[in-house]
Amino acid sequence: MERSELRERAAELPTDPGVYQFLDGEDVLYVGKAVDVRDRVRSYADPRGERIRQMVERAGSIDVAVTDTETQALLLEANLIKRHQPRYNVRLKDDKSYPLVQLTDHPVPRIEVTRDPDPGATVFGPFTDKGRVDTVVKALRETYGLRGCSDHKYANRERPCLDYEMGLCTAPCTGEIDADAYRDDVESAVRFFEGETGALADPLRRKMETAAESEQFERAANLRDRLDAVEAFHGAGEEAVSAQSDERAVDVLGVAVEGDGATVARLHSERGQLVDRSRHHLDAPEGGERSAAVLSAFLTQYYAERDLPDAILCSERPDDGDILAWLNAEGVDVRVPGAGRESKLVDLALKNARTGSDRRDGTGALADALGLSSITRIEGFDVSHAGGTAVVGSDVCFVDGAAEKSDYRRKRLADGNDDYARMRELVRWRAERAVEGRDDRPDPDLLLIDGGEGQLGAARDALAETGWGVPVVALAKERELVITPDGVRDWDSDDPALHLLQRVRDEAHRFAVQYHQTLRDDVHTVLEDVPGVGEQTRRALLRRFGSVENVRAASTSDLTDVPGVGEGTARRLQERL
Repeated sequence: MERSELRERAAELPTDPGVYQFLDGEDVLYVGKAVDVRDRVRSYADPRGERIRQMVERAGSIDVAVTDTETQALLLEANLIKRHQPRYNVRLKDDKSYPLVQLTDHPVPRIEVTRDPDPGATVFGPFTDKGRVDTVVKALRETYGLRGCSDHKYANRERPCLDYEMGLCTAPCTGEIDADAYRDDVESAVRFFEGETGALADPLRRKMETAAESEQFERAANLRDRLDAVEAFHGAGEEAVSAQSDERAVDVLGVAVEGDGATVARLHSERGQLVDRSRHHLDAPEGGERSAAVLSAFLTQYYAERDLPDAILCSERPDDGDILAWLNAEGVDVRVPGAGRESKLVDLALKNARTGSDRRDGTGALADALGLSSITRIEGFDVSHAGGTAVVGSDVCFVDGAAEKSDYRRKRLADGNDDYARMRELVRWRAERAVEGRDDRPDPDLLLIDGGEGQLGAARDALAETGWGVPVVALAKERELVITPDGVRDWDSDDPALHLLQRVRDEAHRFAVQYHQTLRDDVHTVLEDVPGVGEQTRRALLRRFGSVENVRAASTSDLTDVPGVGEGTARRLQERL
C-alpha cells in the first residue's frame, strides 16, 4: 500500500477507540489497538522501523472494529492476535488469557479468580488488572464470607478451616451458616459484578468509619484503600461482557442499510469475553422495515449450519415470526436491549456495521477459479507423525472463510511411515462416515489436502472407493502450487483464493501437529517415572488436568487438590516434569 493511499484510507476511519487490522487479501498481517483509530492508522504512513515499513507495503487493505473503551480494544486485540497469529505482531509464547472471576455451579458456590472457568459457572470479566481483581475478591470474601476452597477440601469437614478463623469464609461446610443465608451473600456478590458498586462499597465504608471511630487507624487506612479499589472497579471500563450461568455464548448483531446493500456486524462473546468480530454483506430488500428484514434473512442463512449461541442481542427485532419461533424452540433467547451493558454492546455492533469493509471475498474468488458454483464449506486434511509413530490426522472446517472450530475432527491413524496410505485412510474415514450418515456435519463444497500430487491421488482413491462425490484439491507447501485433478495451478501470491486455501491448509497442519504432540507426551513414560505416582493417581491427575502438559503447568496447590497427591508427591511431579 502506497503512503498516499494509506493516508486517504485513514481519513475515512472513525476517531473512536478500537482495533485495526492490516490485511494482505485474506491474511491478517498485523493487529493493533488505539484510542483514536484514525490518528493511529495515519501514523503508519511514516513508519519508524523497517519491519513495519515492509508490513505496510504488503498490506492491501485495512479493517477496523470500534470499541467503547481502550481497555476493550486491548482485550479484543489480544484475542484477534491469538486467533490469527499475524506475522508482524510480537506474540506471547505462553498464550495466557485475561483473568475472569467465577462463581462455580455448586449448591454452595465458590468464588475465585481464574483464566479457565468451570462448566456452568457464572463468569464475570475479562479484566486487565489482576491486582485490582484480587483485592475486590478478597474484599467480597471478607464482607460476605464466600468460600474459596476446592471441592476436595470442602467435602466431609468436621470443623471449619483457617479461612473461617481469619474471617474469609462463613464455613457453610460445617453448617456455621445456613444455605439460604449463604445464597443471599452470593447474590450480593453477583449484584456487585453486575454493576451495583454499593453492594460492596457500602459495607466497606461502614467498617472503615467504625475502625476510625475506634482509633484503629491502620485498619481504617487499609479499608480505605480497598474502598478506593472497589469504587474504581466499574469505572475502569474493564468488563466487556458479563455472562449469566446459562448463557455461555452470546452473539450481538447490528445492521446498517445503505442503498441497495446492507452490512450485519456480529460480535461474539464466550464466557463473558469478547473474542471475535465479523462483518457480512447482504442485498437490502425494498420498502418496509429494511433493517428488520435484513436481520431475518441473516439469522436463517448464517445460523442454519452453525452452532447456535445461547442468546442473540439485536439492534432491532427481526420481522419474521417463524424465524423467532424457530430460535425460541432451539433455546436461543433473542432480545433487543433497551438500556445497560447489553445496549452498549449493540451500539458497538452498529458502529462496526456502519464502518464498512473493503475486504475481497476469498470464497467467491476460489469458486470462480475452480469452476464451482459456490464454496461455503471447506474441509482441510493433514497427517502428522514422527518416523511413522503416533500417526494422526486432522480434519478442520472453514465456513464463509472463517474457521468453524466446533466442526473440527481428528483421528488416530495406523502407525507406518507412508504419508499416501495414511492420507487415504484419513479421507476414507471421513467419506465413509458421510456416505453412511454417521457424520453430523453437512457435506463440504471442497476438500483441501495438505500435500502434492501423491497426497491428492490418495485422497481421490478414497473418494472413488466410497462414492463420495466432493471436489478435492491439494496445496503443496514448497512453491504454494494448487494441485487439481485437471492439472497444476500457479496462482499469484496476492490472489485471495490462494490466501484462503493457505489459511485452511495451515490450520489443518497446526491441528494435526497439536494432536500428534499430545500423543507423543506419553503418559506411561512420563508419569510412571515419578516415584509415588501409581496407576490410580495417574488417572486422577489426567481426569483433573486433561493432559500431561497441564499437569506440568499446575501449581503445588492445584496438584494437592487431586486425591492421592500430597505435597511431597506434588514436588516430585514438578521436579520430574
